[in-house]
Amino acid sequence: MSQHSGGSNQHAHRVIASLNREQVDYIDKIGKDAQFSSGIKLSRTQILAAMVNAIRRLNLSGNGIATAGQFEQRIVDAIMHRNRTAKHDGHHP
Repeated sequence: MSQHSGGSNQHAHRVIASLNREQVDYIDKIGKDAQFSSGIKLSRTQILAAMVNAIRRLNLSGNGIATAGQFEQRIVDAIMHRNRTAKHDGHHP
């Protein structure tokens, strides 16, 4: 299944993800919060794509990662580092 997304020339690919109930509930909450605050509902797919894009902007890789927990910690560390750097430089993240 290929489709154009966001007007770009890239094709979307279907990815099947297994998430636990808490993770799905959290993604659904983000979508509902957006809908009630802006009138636009974000789909699960849009939210997950935004998360991947945010991680890409952190320039993270999987080098040296053996577990999902390690990668999660790498993401948190990168965000915390970015926030500390931005505050030190007098900028907001």
